[in-house]
Amino acid sequence: MPWNQIIDPFNNIIVSALIASIPVIIIFWSLLKKVKGYITSLLTLAGAIIIAFFAYHMPFKLIMLSTLHGALYGLFPICWIIISAVFLFNITVKSGQFEVIKDFMASITPDRRLQALFIAFSFGSFLEGAAGFGAPVAISGAMLVGLGFNPLYAAGICLIANTAPVAFGSVGTPILMASRMSDIPELAISQMVGRTLPLLSLMIPFYLIVIMSGFKKSMEVLPAILVCGLSFSIVQWFTSNYMGPMLPDVLAGLASIFSLLLLLKFWKPKSIWRFSDEPDNPIVSIIKYPPLQILKAWSPFIIMTFFIVAWGLQPVKDLLNSIAFFKFEIPGLNGSILKPDGTPLVIKAFEFNYLSASGSAVVLATLISIPLIGISFKDSIKIFTSTLQQLIFPIITISSIVGYAFVANYSGMSITMAFALASTGILFPFFSPILGWLGVFLTGSDTSANALFSKIQSTTADSLGFDPVVAVSANASGGVTGKMISPQSIAVGAAAVGLVGKESDLFRFTFKHSFLMLLVICVLTCLQVYVMKWMVPSYQKIVAVSNTTQSVIANNSESGFWYLLILSLSVLLIIIPLIVFKKRISSLK
Repeated sequence: MPWNQIIDPFNNIIVSALIASIPVIIIFWSLLKKVKGYITSLLTLAGAIIIAFFAYHMPFKLIMLSTLHGALYGLFPICWIIISAVFLFNITVKSGQFEVIKDFMASITPDRRLQALFIAFSFGSFLEGAAGFGAPVAISGAMLVGLGFNPLYAAGICLIANTAPVAFGSVGTPILMASRMSDIPELAISQMVGRTLPLLSLMIPFYLIVIMSGFKKSMEVLPAILVCGLSFSIVQWFTSNYMGPMLPDVLAGLASIFSLLLLLKFWKPKSIWRFSDEPDNPIVSIIKYPPLQILKAWSPFIIMTFFIVAWGLQPVKDLLNSIAFFKFEIPGLNGSILKPDGTPLVIKAFEFNYLSASGSAVVLATLISIPLIGISFKDSIKIFTSTLQQLIFPIITISSIVGYAFVANYSGMSITMAFALASTGILFPFFSPILGWLGVFLTGSDTSANALFSKIQSTTADSLGFDPVVAVSANASGGVTGKMISPQSIAVGAAAVGLVGKESDLFRFTFKHSFLMLLVICVLTCLQVYVMKWMVPSYQKIVAVSNTTQSVIANNSESGFWYLLILSLSVLLIIIPLIVFKKRISSLK
């Protein structure tokens, strides 16, 4: 017999919301008290199970099935992308090629401030747009540690930098989800988010450097900060408003990278800044590598970039899914939960798209890179095994915390907290981004947060008399500020830089910045609703355009073959010179 969700089990929405938020309080308390991440996640899951059973009267069988569903999703695709990203990095380190990358980066700039702008913000934004799901923090954080950054700063800076790009991450998936759930055209949501987040994008580079070096030292690299932030925010604004949600991060990240490289051809900071525990006057490497050797060292990341971008294209996904894809429902879960209005809760089947997953793209890039960077497949198997051992606790953490998120969603706890915030009336525009922040904090995904709350945002805004596109976009924009403190993201960051067991330190490093950025989005949303109404797009005019675009995409899935062909040719352009000149490169070591 189906079970009905209960939204207000104590007949007082505030009291019910407080009870529902106990697992969230457990997370905050545990991390602030330096409890290890995997223990925190298990305590949080246990708290959610108890509340779902005793307060929401959810059958124990459904609670366990919900936990299983979440844990599976945590393992795949989330943990899969983390494993693959760290594996790629470890292969590069063990082969000795990362030493070449470090020297190359030092030849561009040995300044830690500029390295952070390049890797944490610009390259990380590109990775977020192409892949998402933990790849930016895992790869960028590991690269910064390899360059000599303090692990805590490396992970913390990457988490904070991975804010403004999140709403357009994974080739626009969060925006596409918000559109699907709210019935608002995706271009309208893209435009609204694209008129909010560029302001955040403009300030984040400066904010990062102030955190690292203080205000005075930040002013020494102000030209680089301005070029980095302006190039990114302008391209993000333009693409999101005129091209849609799929490419803002990819193009903005590339624009930021190349703008910084161009600037450094003509400008350098007066002094080199490093962390206080590093030498004041470090000996800068004077090793000069031939271009082919630099290409060889970077080839795993270049090949990875090609594959990630290609895997993000819908025609490629469709083609790969037609080759290897299967899905299954959790037995006894689908159709067993009814929403408060009596309609069945739609529970998606678990999709095991093991070829089209972003993690598989990274693994394929790694396999291609192994012979190119001079490492045997036998050694690579040992490296993969050690990578799994390195990540065992983060895997437990992520699986448990996503399991909690699914219990919260299926039991109705998430909706209870959302309704409590929605009851604030004319103050709702201020609290609207907080719903998105809460959703990302719980799930670690802006896509999931939009799936949870976009419909509530739209309906509530409509009932209160302001444009629903503002509320739905505020959910996506507010959600990005919760990414840096999500237990799932904290676990990814800690694993990537070798801070497993010290997740609480990383949480304390980022949480105040999360709240400050959330406040900015809340105030800006209020201004958009009550003062700056000119910022809101007239999305009724673009419905026809949006529908036409979706139709074109849907009717061109067969072009995936050509995308893969172009991808293969592009990769060969990298591989062939490396093979031809492999002996020459080896002789130059």
